This record gives sequence, C-alpha cells and structure tokens, in this order.
Amino acid sequence: MNGTQPARPALPISQLVLTLPQNLLRNLGQWCCVLVRAPRAKTRRVPAGAIAAILLTLAAIVASMFFLDTAASAWARGLPQWFRDIFEQITNFGLAGWFLIPFGFIVVVLAAVTSPALPPAAEGVLAGLAARFGFLFLAIGAPGLFTTIVKRMIGRARPFVGGHDDPFAYMPFIWRPEYASMPSGHSTNAAAAAIAIGALWPRARGVMWLYALLIMFSRVVVLAHHPSDVLGGALVGASGAFLVRRYFAARRLGFSARDFAAYPGPSIRRIRAALRRVIEPAEDAH
Repeated sequence: MNGTQPARPALPISQLVLTLPQNLLRNLGQWCCVLVRAPRAKTRRVPAGAIAAILLTLAAIVASMFFLDTAASAWARGLPQWFRDIFEQITNFGLAGWFLIPFGFIVVVLAAVTSPALPPAAEGVLAGLAARFGFLFLAIGAPGLFTTIVKRMIGRARPFVGGHDDPFAYMPFIWRPEYASMPSGHSTNAAAAAIAIGALWPRARGVMWLYALLIMFSRVVVLAHHPSDVLGGALVGASGAFLVRRYFAARRLGFSARDFAAYPGPSIRRIRAALRRVIEPAEDAH
C-alpha cells in the first residue's frame, strides 16, 4: 500500500443539500449534550481579588446613586445637540445583535457542514471553531438575557422620565422600557464582548475595552442611563462572561481548567484545508 486514501465518491448536489439539515440537527444536538455534561476537570476557586473587585464595584454603584447620577444627567443635558447626535449613532453599536447574529450564524453554518464523512482532521477543526464561536455567543448572550429580564423586574426610571432626573424613582415589575434603566443592557453587552473576545484573542483586549468604555459613556450622554446603571451593566457583563468561560473550562471546551487560558485555535492554513474538504464533494459532483 502506498498510504494514499481512496477517493470519496462524489455525491449529487441534491443529496449534499439534503444532508445539511441532517448535519445541523445532529451536530447541534450533540454539541448541546456536550455543554450540559458533567464537568471533566476541577476549576480553581474564584480568586479573592475578583470577589473584592465585585464588592468594590457594588459600593461604587451605590455611591454613584447618591453622589453622581443626578449631576451626570444635568451635565449631559447641557451638552451641544451635535455632540449628543454623534453619540446617538455610536450607542447603537452596543446592541447585542452586532455580535450574536454573526456568531450564531457561524455556529449554524459549522453545524450544517460538519459531517462524519469528512476526514477526522477536518471534522476536528470545524468542531473546534464551533466551540470557540459557541463560547462567544453564550458569553455575550447569557449576560444580556439576564439583564433584559432583571432590569424590568427592578423597574428603575431612566434619566429622562418625568422631565427631571430622580435616581431613586422605581416601579418594579412594570415591564415598560422607560423603567428599565438598571442595569444598562448596552453596557452589559459591551463588557461581555470585551471579556469574551479578549479571552480568545488577548491582543484585541485593548481595542475591545476602548469600545466598551465608549459604549458605556454614550449611554450617559444620550440620557438613556445613569452612571450607576452603566457600572451595573458592566459588572453583569464581565461577571457573566467570566462564568461562561469557567463553565467551558470545566468541560475542557476551548479553555484550560487550570488557569482558564484559551487553548490554541486552528491555524488559518488548517481552517482553509478543512473548508476545502467541505467544498470538494460539491465541486466533484458537477
């Protein structure tokens, strides 16, 4: 034997298309089972420094409600309209859809094209990519969902409600957008994205945190939130992303259980090779 693999029979285009939903359902089911399985490794305890940082942030939130929130809203009302108009556009980039739609789309595509018919190396590369983008989706989406629910239960009035800012105006469980100020959803999304993307690509941390701070600042400028809301959102987003990373690390999905460092991802060369193996059958079928 010369060690070469026999050529795979070309599949008709119609059959290839029919396998996509089968692959999608099978892989999403298998990946969900992997996510809910018992931890495979023991993770270290939450560092005392992290607990201290959370407590300090909570103290800062309370202090801001008493000493900063009203002054910040008064300052924002005095800004030139052209300045606020700029930040009205910037703040839209804090919506979760900027991250969840592309990351979710990538996961769905990977689930559809990953097939047992692929060589093990190619299948492993695609599964590894799915784990990374699945982490990004959950690390941003889970804190955002939590904030969406909790903020409407808290029922804090936004700075513009009533024509004057009252940081202590609350209507719990009212489920109205103008009473959904605490915590800030945009800040949650931005902080979670900064933590999640920075966890996989450390060189991007500086840019991502600059983005997050700009989004947080914009929420105060456009009078959508108080500074304490922004701090609360940042705390939820960062903590939520850290917890999702810890969850993945305990199951050895993309991260080390020892120090939560990301495992090396597949190289561009290996990704291209895997994608070529996905495309080859369709090309052969012509």
